[in-house]
Amino acid sequence: MSLSEARFHDLVDETHQALEDVFDNSDLDVDVENAGGVLTVRFENASQLIFSRQPALRQLWLAARSGGFHFDYDDGSQRWMCDSSDELLGEMLVRIVQEQAGAELEFDEIDGPR
Repeated sequence: MSLSEARFHDLVDETHQALEDVFDNSDLDVDVENAGGVLTVRFENASQLIFSRQPALRQLWLAARSGGFHFDYDDGSQRWMCDSSDELLGEMLVRIVQEQAGAELEFDEIDGPR
C-alpha cells in the first residue's frame, strides 16, 4: 500500500467528480447522489451503480447488477484497475452502463492520468 490515505481520498474524490460529469453531460435520465463518500447513480429503470471508497484497503468498490468489483489504483499507469480481472474502471463502466441502461457512454477521462 504505497498510496497514502490522503492521496487515496483525493483520487476517489476526483474519480467521483469525473463520473458525475460523465453522467450529468449524458442524455440519460439519471439521479446522481454523492454523500458520505458514496456515489450512487440511479437509472430510469431503477437499476443503480454504487461507488464506495474503502480507505483501509485503498480500494474503490463498484456494485452493479452484474456483481461487485474492487479497484486498486495503479500508480504506474495512473488508473483504477479491477483486482480480479485487471480491467480498467472506465472500460468496465462502458460495458455495465450498456447492460443496465442500454446506453453507450464514454469514460475516457476516468482512465486518464490523475
